[in-house]
Amino acid sequence: MRLSELSARSGVPTATIKYYLREGLLPPGERLSASRSEYGEAHLRRLRLVRSLIQVGGMSVARTKDVLRAAEDETLDQHEQFGAAQVALMGGGGPQGVALEPGAKAQETVDELLAEFGWEQCGNIPAYWMLVGAVASLERLGYPCDLAQLRPYAAAVEPVARFDLEVVGRYPAGDERLEAVVALTVLNEPVLLALRRIAHAHVSGSMPQGQAPARQTLS
Repeated sequence: MRLSELSARSGVPTATIKYYLREGLLPPGERLSASRSEYGEAHLRRLRLVRSLIQVGGMSVARTKDVLRAAEDETLDQHEQFGAAQVALMGGGGPQGVALEPGAKAQETVDELLAEFGWEQCGNIPAYWMLVGAVASLERLGYPCDLAQLRPYAAAVEPVARFDLEVVGRYPAGDERLEAVVALTVLNEPVLLALRRIAHAHVSGSMPQGQAPARQTLS
């Protein structure tokens, strides 16, 4: 298809598509002449992914480029692709961006949680420091976030993570799997947040006024 058709089918202005091409967010089309190139369905799919990352994921063009570059590295297996996409998404992450007050238990609590669930190998990824920072912030605001508080969340999200990876494995290697990795790393987060808030509304509305839900215990 010509650039004009790619624009019409995607709803993205031609000027924006040309910008994405210059920035390397889209692969170049097949050159037909000095002024004409041909584009295929793969370009349309990648363009929709790029727009979703920017508009739904709230990512900058530069960060989008980093995520795509990391996730499409053919030397990485599926596990490494997920990790690379997360590092690019979070800008590397690390302890330097986490404000811990002297004596704060946040990091100790997170380390205990990871040990309990057998996740110790995840103590060097950006999400680890994101969690430490979140727990520290809750502590500073007077909302203690101990193991008892974190344990139900950890137990709930591991099956979600397994399902994510199962879904990715259904796609053939190449662009389709790349898009699935990026979509499940970035674009599914608003889905999970929305479902959690819907569940809050349901549970809250199903209880008698002023009554708290029964506390769940985990075996």
